[in-house]
Amino acid sequence: MDELDRAIINHLQGGLQVCERPYLVAANELGISEDALITRLASLLERGILTRIGPLFQIERAGGAFTLAALHAPAEHYDTIAAKVNALPEVAHNYEREHELNMWFVVATETPQQIVEVISAIEQDTGCAVFNFPKMKEYFVELKLRA
Repeated sequence: MDELDRAIINHLQGGLQVCERPYLVAANELGISEDALITRLASLLERGILTRIGPLFQIERAGGAFTLAALHAPAEHYDTIAAKVNALPEVAHNYEREHELNMWFVVATETPQQIVEVISAIEQDTGCAVFNFPKMKEYFVELKLRA
């Protein structure tokens, strides 16, 4: 990353304006062209420095639901189980932990009932018990990391 990449990341952590051309507004604020900003963002994504650029939604306000879930995947089957879990469109991401429950993932659905259905499907497809850890209370933490 160079200094411009760092400036872009630091600037965009505050969000993009909701307008017809949000990248143009951000580019002007950064003193670069819209095309340069879009090209830089594509490069940051391609290189894996950024994994996503997009809004954060309060899915419950739209009638949807999400939950944090975990399961124990035997080491010899971890990759196979992870592939099955990741194949579901409702699974946002998963990550490995050094714990008895070694695979954690986020399930996001259009309705709360679908959480139960997705967890059941994962259990049937993997043979692993899934533990559901729904949000009890939401906290807003505005974490911004300087690049």
